[in-house]
Amino acid sequence: MTAHPTVAARPARGRARRAVTSLATAAVLVASAALTAGCAEQRDDDVYTVLNSSTDETYHRWDAEAMGRCGKQLGVTVEQQSVPASQVMTKALRMASSKSLPDVVQFDASEMPTFAEAGGLVDLRSLGLSTEHVPDGIVDFGSYRGTYYGAARSVNTLALFYNKDVLDEAGIRVPATWDELRDAARQLTRGKRYGVALSAGGAEDGVFQFTPFMWSNGGDERHLDSPEVAEALDFWKALLKDGSLSRSTVNWTQADVNDQFMAGNAAMMINGPWQVETLNGDPSLHWGIAEIPVPDAGADSVGPLGGAVLTVPRTGDTERERMAGRIVACLASEKEQLTYALNSWMVPADERAAAAWRTRVPELDALADQVAAARSRTAQLGAGWPAVSLALQSAFQSALTGQSSEAALKRAQQRATSGN
Repeated sequence: MTAHPTVAARPARGRARRAVTSLATAAVLVASAALTAGCAEQRDDDVYTVLNSSTDETYHRWDAEAMGRCGKQLGVTVEQQSVPASQVMTKALRMASSKSLPDVVQFDASEMPTFAEAGGLVDLRSLGLSTEHVPDGIVDFGSYRGTYYGAARSVNTLALFYNKDVLDEAGIRVPATWDELRDAARQLTRGKRYGVALSAGGAEDGVFQFTPFMWSNGGDERHLDSPEVAEALDFWKALLKDGSLSRSTVNWTQADVNDQFMAGNAAMMINGPWQVETLNGDPSLHWGIAEIPVPDAGADSVGPLGGAVLTVPRTGDTERERMAGRIVACLASEKEQLTYALNSWMVPADERAAAAWRTRVPELDALADQVAAARSRTAQLGAGWPAVSLALQSAFQSALTGQSSEAALKRAQQRATSGN
């Protein structure tokens, strides 16, 4: 699933530099491939390929069924080729270099700008796709420099999950502000149980989880050393100082956080809808969901949009590109979005499908509210986002293990702008 980051690692400085360098190299390869793609290999006129990361048997089946319906509607055969999420970019690059690009590529939205920047993707609006019923934030999610390259079928974000029984027993209301969250977490911390769990690990998981606190406080990824970003990181440090947050948080992925919550080791957690199926597997666990608390009452809770987007690579074959656009339009249609979202617990990107989804899964209504105000991580920085992410990962590790937030974020800003 490409809907959320799950890799746990503690990056060393050298590893961070290599990651940024590999992104730059990828951009060069995409640009080169885009220039030579016109000489693509001969293909079956009636068979179209979608490259995605649906390696999970259930997701692969859902996608196959959707592609079968769309293929029948359009009079073609649509096949999927699935690789692990971490390999979609490299697989697409290899296929581009051998002039065998698939007709549609489903990229994680944070990776899409790399291909778009190099001119390797087709503007979906030029292929007839409309964004009329798509919220601006989700349009931005699939855009690069104002051009719409990626259509999302569903999106996700983070929310506050809580154990209803634990909060009820303690007589605590679901927190809506930082002060309320801190106070509730202190009161709910008992024995081996922490008040709250979140991922602050040295990987994209931690950055994904930090953005709601940074953005809701007015912080900006272009200015990591601002007071607003430092205040958000200081709030995490306060939870740690109170003993309400485990010190292991610096090593936890979002999957680890869910494990802690389900084991009764955390009364609340920050996590996403991809955990719902697992949570529902324990009938004795009565959980609820709410928007992530904000610094001040009444403020918008601004979380990160996660998920994948369907793109049409520039192959030089305009006829196939047009049909690929029709395939994307079908897969991202209102009906198909609702079906996919109900299967995956994600929120449909289309406003009409999202409205129907709310009535079908009212227990996740707060998640739809959170999505409505959510932002794309790459909206402001595009292909520059990975450098900021790596810098923030290092900052978490430093600040949560003793360094001041100001010093850690000053260094992060230097790394983000210099690549070192």
